[in-house]
Amino acid sequence: MDEKLKYKKSTYHLYTFLMSKMIGSLGSNVYAFGISMYILSLTGSSLSFAANILLSIIPRTIISPIAGIIGDRVPRKWLVIGGQAGVVLTVSVMLIYTWVEGLSLVAIYLATLFNSIFSSFSSVAFSASIANLVDEERLQKAMSFNQLSYSVSGIGGPVFGGMLFGFVSMEIFLLVFIIAETIALLLESTMNFTLHKKPKEATASEQKETMFESFKAGFVYLKQKPVVRAILWTALWLNLFFTCLNVGGNYILLTILHLDPKLIGVVEAGAAIGMLIASIYFATRSNLKFPLVVVKRSTLLMSILVILTAVPLLFTFSNMTIFIYYLVIMFLSGGLGVITNTPIGVIMQTSIDEEYKGRVFGIVEMMAMSMMPIGTLVFGILYDIVPAQYILIVSGTILVFIVLILLRRSVIEMAHPELKNNKKLNVLEEVEG
Repeated sequence: MDEKLKYKKSTYHLYTFLMSKMIGSLGSNVYAFGISMYILSLTGSSLSFAANILLSIIPRTIISPIAGIIGDRVPRKWLVIGGQAGVVLTVSVMLIYTWVEGLSLVAIYLATLFNSIFSSFSSVAFSASIANLVDEERLQKAMSFNQLSYSVSGIGGPVFGGMLFGFVSMEIFLLVFIIAETIALLLESTMNFTLHKKPKEATASEQKETMFESFKAGFVYLKQKPVVRAILWTALWLNLFFTCLNVGGNYILLTILHLDPKLIGVVEAGAAIGMLIASIYFATRSNLKFPLVVVKRSTLLMSILVILTAVPLLFTFSNMTIFIYYLVIMFLSGGLGVITNTPIGVIMQTSIDEEYKGRVFGIVEMMAMSMMPIGTLVFGILYDIVPAQYILIVSGTILVFIVLILLRRSVIEMAHPELKNNKKLNVLEEVEG
């Protein structure tokens, strides 16, 4: 294909990708808000609410590696479109059932289960295909657009959902979700998922591999990629220990510090605003010269922020000072999350061979998702028996050591050989151009 035409198609993919992700994520957030409020208003039980969350996490943890294996064997566009279509079909059936029988908790749980399964295939296949959709020079922009879509929907979803809830029926929430996902499906169906794919013929042994052998081959491949492996382990531990904020954030603000619930909502929005600003920054700047250096710095700063979260628990501040302090903390956390995730996405897309991308991204999602229920359980118990400030200080300190060990200088030099023996480009002193 002519390079000029490829560039035009890449540009189309870039902005179609942004629109499909933004519309789909916005619809998902509105739907999630409506369903959450409905479960709590129907049952008044946090256990029923937690059960719905687990039904969205556990299937993805199990299915993601399977989706990755299949994504390395069949055209990924089929999985993306099929997964999206499955989600639309599931909620459409739920909508029809609601019209006929009325919405029930069992119907919500079943819809959550099937949505989780279908979205696993779509998510893993799409993540593994980004480098095939856009040229390498604009991978960073594509990854920042992905973060941008989540930040916009993270702000707009709860706001729009809050405006709808109490004024419209649950059928409207379901309909909004169906329309949004259908638009995302139609946009993604116009994209060429092999535009920048490097062709490779499968060997006879690869074609005869069982699912288990293929899954095992993904782990064997990761052993040969020390930089990717270091990033994966860092992300794994970050997901585990950052759960201390997800579990304890509102508990600390509401129960311990007695902050006004309205102000807590603003504090939570601070993270989405930080994500939005950082995403726009990455979308408008040139590619990072040393992305892993940026990842190390941002993860260290995020770890320090966990420790700093404990400060108002150690000293006495006014309510307004507490509000401003945590608003700044959340804003910085959201921004640093994008500064961490965007370079990681670029490194993963450029470092992993095409024939292993599905399996590696499936393993990544499996490991990331598995940490959420474990962290939720562990920190949920700890907050009942250990003062919150000690949990935050210890978790943040452990994270600092994890980052320093896993992203040590030798790993940085493997990712960026030009830094080796170059004092002017010392990892701790190098300034991104």
